[in-house]
Amino acid sequence: MMPKKYAMMMSAVMLAVACGAEPRRERMVREQIEARGVTNTAVLAAMRKVPREEFVPMAWRELAYRDGPLPIGRGQTISQPYVVALMTELLELKPGEKVLEVGTGSGYQAAILAEVGAEVYTIEIVETLAKSAAERLKRLGYERVKVTCGDGYLGWKEHAPFDAVMVTCAVEPVPPPLLEQLKPGGRLVVPLGAAGETQMLVVLRKDAKGNVTRRDVVPVAFVPLVRESGKE
Repeated sequence: MMPKKYAMMMSAVMLAVACGAEPRRERMVREQIEARGVTNTAVLAAMRKVPREEFVPMAWRELAYRDGPLPIGRGQTISQPYVVALMTELLELKPGEKVLEVGTGSGYQAAILAEVGAEVYTIEIVETLAKSAAERLKRLGYERVKVTCGDGYLGWKEHAPFDAVMVTCAVEPVPPPLLEQLKPGGRLVVPLGAAGETQMLVVLRKDAKGNVTRRDVVPVAFVPLVRESGKE
């Protein structure tokens, strides 16, 4: 059990962080996201609304709105705010569209996708991360986001096809099941490249005949897709 004095101190810290979060969130959007060219109003509104500090470990909360990724445990990270916004914008989502996210992590990206009106399905191989993300999303009001623990390489066939797919970890090549589970006219945003190297963020589009076109967007650095069992 946590000592009462320590619990009170931690509560005070959390309150202080929360009280100062809104202006920092606004500054994050203005200086890190809008300044780099993200213009989608729904995406910007989502980035202003979702409390990023709730998705990072307590030790890192003061840095929640820094211009960079942060560790969340098990060798995983919460992505840089700009990258979260950019990837969301690149999906070109319409309200009600069904999107698959590969790599739930803390659940922050899933919350952003939900805020722009998507029907979100997200898969995470690390069991502890999947469980904590599901609990966090529910606590923050995103109970409609569907979270599962599994191998993201295989997608989520039970709920396919998807209007869009977002992969939040580096892969090379693109897992065939993800393209198979993408609807005609669908978009797939993914960092392509080897682990430990700079990858290329790309947008893949699937036409009515199943042909796929590629557009390179910007160099990025993501943790690799994990395929071994994440269960403990």
